[in-house]
Amino acid sequence: MTIAFVFPGQGAQTIGMGKALAEAYPAAKAVFDEVDTALGEALSQLIWEGDIETLTLTQNAQPALMATSLAVMRALEAEGVSIDKAAFVAGHSLGEYSALAAAGAISVADTARLLRTRGQAMQSAVPVGEGAMAAILGLDLEAVRAVAEEAAQGEVCQAANDNDPTQVVVSGAKAAVERAAEIAKEKGAKRAVMLPVSAPFHCALMQPAADVMAEALADVATTSPAVPLIANVRADAVRDPDEIRKLLVEQVTGSVRWRESVQTMAAKGVTEFWEIGAGKALSGMIRKIDRSLTSRQVGTPEDVAAITAG
Repeated sequence: MTIAFVFPGQGAQTIGMGKALAEAYPAAKAVFDEVDTALGEALSQLIWEGDIETLTLTQNAQPALMATSLAVMRALEAEGVSIDKAAFVAGHSLGEYSALAAAGAISVADTARLLRTRGQAMQSAVPVGEGAMAAILGLDLEAVRAVAEEAAQGEVCQAANDNDPTQVVVSGAKAAVERAAEIAKEKGAKRAVMLPVSAPFHCALMQPAADVMAEALADVATTSPAVPLIANVRADAVRDPDEIRKLLVEQVTGSVRWRESVQTMAAKGVTEFWEIGAGKALSGMIRKIDRSLTSRQVGTPEDVAAITAG
């Protein structure tokens, strides 16, 4: 059995995530303390006792989800499961930062600050209400690309997330994305769902945020990850620190090639995926990508106990 560790993206956040881990494992609590110190605020208090609307703000959700994923890693390490249990790491959008922190390529403190900067930059890149995203269900990537091209009409409209064979997300100018949703239904999509997001992520409108991240990443110490990263925008393995920084910048405006990333790991021998952190969205996608693959969610002390006992 060959295992990959995968890390969730925005949307997985819940109030209380990671709290039981922090209570059960001092090393997990230390992650939240480190993130609080790095950001100069009690983000952990928001995660455990705050309101979901504030936690869901991009600038909060991104470091919060990373902190939760890294707390899970520290709990696993306390039970004798280290990063080298995995053949690869990968993450969905912001989850790529969690993957790199887990693999030791970027410190937890630097990752928290980068994600706070990334969240703020992505939020401010496009005025609220001018951008949108929609999930197109029941059309494949090529069909959705054609839909986005037809819907653009001089505005930005791109396939942003290739999540699984049944779901591709489009992102761009609000009117163009709304047109894409209607065109997709005309082309046979089962559903086209406008997403409750605050900005149009992973499209050309995010270029101002990409510029901010290029500057921020240039100042952060980055080393080769302990295990290879399957990068979002390339859907292939990378370990060179300079290349990783470059791909993280490209990721802001580029597509998250999750379906291909999972297929790449499967082709390289991965048979089991551990979803490290909050939620189980990635596990659901993985099942749709290849039903021969196994996935396990690891986000609570009970999950850690079950996986280390087995």
